[in-house]
Amino acid sequence: MRKSNAIVAQVLERLKEITKPGITTLELDRFAEELCVKKGAKPAFKGYMGYPSSLCVSINEEVVHGIPSKRRVREGDIVSFDFGVLYDGYYGDAAITVPVGKISKRAERLLKVTQEALYKGIGKAQAGNRLYDISAAIQNHVEKYGYSVVRQFVGHGIGRSLHEDPQVPNFGKPGQGPRLKEGMVLAIEPMVNEGTYEVEILPDGWTAVTKDRKLSAHFEHTIAITENGPEILSII
Repeated sequence: MRKSNAIVAQVLERLKEITKPGITTLELDRFAEELCVKKGAKPAFKGYMGYPSSLCVSINEEVVHGIPSKRRVREGDIVSFDFGVLYDGYYGDAAITVPVGKISKRAERLLKVTQEALYKGIGKAQAGNRLYDISAAIQNHVEKYGYSVVRQFVGHGIGRSLHEDPQVPNFGKPGQGPRLKEGMVLAIEPMVNEGTYEVEILPDGWTAVTKDRKLSAHFEHTIAITENGPEILSII
């Protein structure tokens, strides 16, 4: 799982580098797939429950599951990449939201708080803690800044399947949920909205957008719970 997640991290890092005004989301998808295959892995999302692409690309008010197309990214956009691979029987999964050129102060703040919330959640992924200790840490940090956490989509266990139990919500009360144990591997992924937490699905059947069309950001890491605390696997 270290290997599969390292591949995900490498692909996301390269996507970050090449995301410039004018590039299409389809070009980004093709780039991610080719790099993944070159590294001996298989894109995890392509064909999963009928999803048509290798990469999820969600722009501005799009929360998750944006389908790549001929749409070009523009200066000032924020673009979320969610990517997964299958390597040697194990899955990797991570997400980042990147600025395109110079972005607004409000977009900058949203990205910063969302990423901080992810690390607050990871910090609670300790053997002996409860699952919702992670959830509560994320929610508390997000709401402190006046944002909301999406309820409809959550993090998850991951291993030989892309989505395994337990589900990892980004909201909840501390001290609840299953006890965390060494050896568990979780994909923790706060999706944070500037306004309401409510989302709706576009007619393509996949792309989720904020109901009030305000900005949304998404960061995700796959982490392992070890005797020495949480280990981030989706990192170079």
